[in-house]
Amino acid sequence: MAHWRTRPFHGLPVQQVMLFSLTWLTSLLAGIVFAHITQRLCFPYFWKDLVYLIKVIRYGARLEFYKRTSKVLTVIDRFVQEARRSPNKPFLIYEGITYTYKEIDERSNKVAQVLDQYGAVKKGVTVALLMNNEPDFISVWFGLSKLGCAVAFLNTNIKSRSLLHCFNCCGAKLLVVGTDLLDSLEEILPNLQEDNISVWAMKKQISHPGVHTLLDKVEQASHEPVAAERRTVTSLKTATLYIFTSGTTGLPKAAVICHLQSLKAAGGLWAYGGTSEDVIYTPLPLYHTAASLIGIGGTIELGATCVLKKKFSASQFWNDCRKYDVTIFQYIGELCRYLCNQPEAENEKDHKVRMGVGNGLRPDVWKELHRRFGEIRMCEFYGSTEGNLCFMNHIGKIGAVGRCNFFYKLLLKYNLVQYDMVKDEIVRNEKGFCEHVKQGETGLLLCKINSQSPFFGYAGNKELTENKLLRNVFVKGDAYFNTGDLMVEDQEDFICFKDRVGDTFRWKGENVATTEVTELLGLLDFIQEANVYGVEVPGHEGRAGMAAVIVRPGCSFDGKKLFNITTAYLPSYARPLFIRIQETMEITGTFKQQKFRLVRSGFNPSTITDPLYFVDYNEQCYIPLTDSVYESIVSGQRKL
Repeated sequence: MAHWRTRPFHGLPVQQVMLFSLTWLTSLLAGIVFAHITQRLCFPYFWKDLVYLIKVIRYGARLEFYKRTSKVLTVIDRFVQEARRSPNKPFLIYEGITYTYKEIDERSNKVAQVLDQYGAVKKGVTVALLMNNEPDFISVWFGLSKLGCAVAFLNTNIKSRSLLHCFNCCGAKLLVVGTDLLDSLEEILPNLQEDNISVWAMKKQISHPGVHTLLDKVEQASHEPVAAERRTVTSLKTATLYIFTSGTTGLPKAAVICHLQSLKAAGGLWAYGGTSEDVIYTPLPLYHTAASLIGIGGTIELGATCVLKKKFSASQFWNDCRKYDVTIFQYIGELCRYLCNQPEAENEKDHKVRMGVGNGLRPDVWKELHRRFGEIRMCEFYGSTEGNLCFMNHIGKIGAVGRCNFFYKLLLKYNLVQYDMVKDEIVRNEKGFCEHVKQGETGLLLCKINSQSPFFGYAGNKELTENKLLRNVFVKGDAYFNTGDLMVEDQEDFICFKDRVGDTFRWKGENVATTEVTELLGLLDFIQEANVYGVEVPGHEGRAGMAAVIVRPGCSFDGKKLFNITTAYLPSYARPLFIRIQETMEITGTFKQQKFRLVRSGFNPSTITDPLYFVDYNEQCYIPLTDSVYESIVSGQRKL
């Protein structure tokens, strides 16, 4: 009987077969190891990119299905579904009180029943909402959505002139105002009533003539839902919200937010790995896209819980996170800086927070945040309220706002083009087309407008929408959305924000329209001309407002009068902190005010020969900016 080790196998001795198999297995393992090392060295983010890309495609396929059929499932539909699926799950926690999905659903039904019963609104109309962060902001928002209304979120900081403008541009004929904000409308109530705008206040009793009470009626109303047909839409392009943003035109612009944009934003937390078990901390104002669409919309998409704060408090932040077992928090860069400026405490790493989602986080603050509070995954993203593109830094690289790998670039048609900062204009070649920047160079970010990346513009004025478009960019007839932001894409395909161009800058987490400030300064009898811009202040995010002004002949600078008019008519973030008195105003070759050199020169009195002033809230006046005042600002002794 032959020994099994010498029995031939397909004509070969078993020993040779085993040696061949061992050689093949060794080669396979070596190939796998080599491929793994090559991937780690040449494509270190391959797997993270792949997982993220699959998520984007999966979510996009769902939206594409909605677009191609009449089966449109909106954010409010998702909320109603979640309220039925998990009625007793906490949806909202506010000032220690928990509100379940069922409770907010029924509360919003009550709002809808009241406004429907009194014939206040019809499907398709626009209703303005002026409220601070509170549960009834969401109840009123959802109640109006259930009636098929578009809701215009009004910034609670804006003043009378701007507020009246907001109604005109979005066409709202009804206003719901929070209890604590009604008195701020007293000056313009006659104007609203003259324009036949019905005002409803979240109060039981009221002394203002012509204003309706809503709270008493809501408490007595039925919590039964109105007919689902009232909120049904057949197109994702139907407007659902108007969110106001400052721009180059001076007054706020009503960005049209359709259901498509709302659903895209709601998927953000999910794309970063959020789950139904997460508790999301939202200290940002609900009238902003981040809190309402990403925060509340994202909570609904996940079926999670949101801790809503009326206003951000750096001293309460980590105590709240511990108290409510927060796992994800929303931020803007300023918020994180405030947290890092708090006195160090022994228990500041004692929390369950695993992720922060937001934008505007400076690299130095990012590193300090990790040192102080642990290795929290900071998920930066980039996107404007009205924009047609979004970047997400799913890798977590410090200093980047997003990453665009090869596959993502196939889906998103964006470009960085050359921009002349001195002339404050886009560079075009001899054929009249824009020029791409090289990788690693700073350029103006543009995104092509097509069916995958539509731009819905602004309500009330076609010219405002057209001003955000750039045509004939690379070929005749093409159209791109102009973000107004300078970006750089590095060798690893990470996108980093560099600066804003034109007439807008960012301060205290808000966009400041320089034209609006300029127009107000022009109302002062002693100012002949004003040029408003933003300057960097050490230790602060964004840019602080500064105005170079020419004093009218025969007049003198009046710091008291300037203080009074800016505090009366401008929100706090838009008021100029610094004033520079000039004899002549520098302009560009196209007669635009020159800002670049003014921005570069800053506000240092030791290097600027022009008279400088600084706003002093204690003195309620603009005071001379001396060397000692300057030092107190840059050292952080004076709070801005």
